[in-house]
Amino acid sequence: MSGYDEQASAYLILIEGGSPSNYSAWSPDLPGCIATGDSVEEVEREMRAAIALHLEGIVEDGGEIPEPSGPGVYVERKPRAVA
Repeated sequence: MSGYDEQASAYLILIEGGSPSNYSAWSPDLPGCIATGDSVEEVEREMRAAIALHLEGIVEDGGEIPEPSGPGVYVERKPRAVA
């Protein structure tokens, strides 16, 4: 855990994918910060950890942490193709 775990929850994350593949997540506020997981819950948890680590890296590199556009999770659910 990093010192940025609480701050990570302020960022919007977008989740895509799903069965038969895994899920992937990203944040429009933090380009290049991504995560994957086998379930929506797992990818959200992994993405929050990735955001915290990303924020820590920004500070360590002397950068400024970008303002979050808002908390929340958006899951894009696509219907399966009918064969």
